[in-house]
Amino acid sequence: MNREVVAVGDVLPELAVPITRTLIVAGALATRDYEDVHHDPQRAVERGTPDTYMSINNTNGLVGRYVTDWAGPAARLTKLKTRLGVPNFPGDTMTLTGEVVAVDGDTVRIAVRGTNSKGAHALSEITVLLPEATP
Repeated sequence: MNREVVAVGDVLPELAVPITRTLIVAGALATRDYEDVHHDPQRAVERGTPDTYMSINNTNGLVGRYVTDWAGPAARLTKLKTRLGVPNFPGDTMTLTGEVVAVDGDTVRIAVRGTNSKGAHALSEITVLLPEATP
C-alpha cells in the first residue's frame, strides 16, 4: 500500500482469526506474559473465567499483523492504542475489521475492531507510516 492511494473511509479487508488454545499459549509465551490465566485452564477457572484467555500483547500483535498485511512490508507502525472488551477464549473466532480514519501526508490512522461471539474484544487505533510510491 502506498500513500497516494489511501483515503479516509477506505475499509480494510476482514480477517477471521480462529482462537485456539495453542494461539493463546504461544502468544503469551512469545510476549513473555506468564500470567497463569493465559496458559493454565484450571487456574483460569479458579480466578473466575470459563477458560484461558488471550493476553493484550497477543491481541496487539494480531492487530498489528492485520494492519501490516494491508499496508505492506515497507510500512512502519508508529503508534498503537487498544482498549480491551470481552475476552478471546479458545474455540471462538476473532474477526478483525478496519477503516482509515485520517490521512496526513505519509501518516495514516486506522481504527480496528476485533469482535468475537460475545461482542467487542478490542478497539484499537494504529498510526502507520506508509512508504512512497515506487516508480
